[in-house]
Amino acid sequence: MGAAMSITAFPVLARILTDRDMLGTKLGSLAIACAAVDDVTGWCILAYIVLVVRVHQHTSTPLWVTLGGLGAFLLLMFYVVRPLLRRFETVYNRRGELTENVIALMVVVVLVSAVTTEVFGLHLLFGSFLAGAIMPKGKKFVRYILDKFETPTVVVLLPLYFAFTGLRTSIRLIKGPEMWSFCAVIILVAIAGKLGGSMIAARSAGSRWRESAGLGILMNTRGLMELVILNIGLDIGVISPALFSMMVLMALVTTFMTTPLLEAVYPMHLIREEATELSPKEVIAYEPA
Repeated sequence: MGAAMSITAFPVLARILTDRDMLGTKLGSLAIACAAVDDVTGWCILAYIVLVVRVHQHTSTPLWVTLGGLGAFLLLMFYVVRPLLRRFETVYNRRGELTENVIALMVVVVLVSAVTTEVFGLHLLFGSFLAGAIMPKGKKFVRYILDKFETPTVVVLLPLYFAFTGLRTSIRLIKGPEMWSFCAVIILVAIAGKLGGSMIAARSAGSRWRESAGLGILMNTRGLMELVILNIGLDIGVISPALFSMMVLMALVTTFMTTPLLEAVYPMHLIREEATELSPKEVIAYEPA
């Protein structure tokens, strides 16, 4: 519950900042930096939770075996697989494109990494994330790979994932005034903890109230990342279907309220007036997928 309450949808946040021309502002740069640190921390906490729960669920595998296997896998990925993956970028730089066989091999690397973390007790999501993290990061190469995978991901896989989450969500499980009151409390706690907590922290660090409120509103965006965590929680059995449905409603409410609240606190004309002149090296660049 704590991990699910604390997550921020980094891609959604970046898209909002891009659409509102806030990436070059002090608030936009601060929000991106905070969201990055927040998400890394949240995923580390989630990895620990999944590992502990699955070790207790599968008592036949000792914890030291699981940790040792994951440690060896991480070393293998960083010191053996990562140098080999640089050949993908080398081939691209030489030919200006990748063949279908090379792209298929890249997909196989991601799938094998996902299956490996699943076997060792972590969710397959962490393996696929690790494979992406160790891929070459040349700007042109990354843009080329995004162009190759963006269309099938956005057009096919992403709608299927939302449909899958929708099929697992049942509002009928939230029965009676008591359960609806619990749902309302979850939403209020999520808003108070993320929006209020970020706002108070920013104000304590010396930001103005308007900037602090804007940061809290932006950090309160949850979106897709929240749904990923909730589905993992439901898969490993730490949250019930009814609680899953409540948390999905919370994710929707907190995501939809971001833009209207941000417009009320930080209207577009104020953003243009307060936009800071940052050098290209100081601006955190992000190309939303």
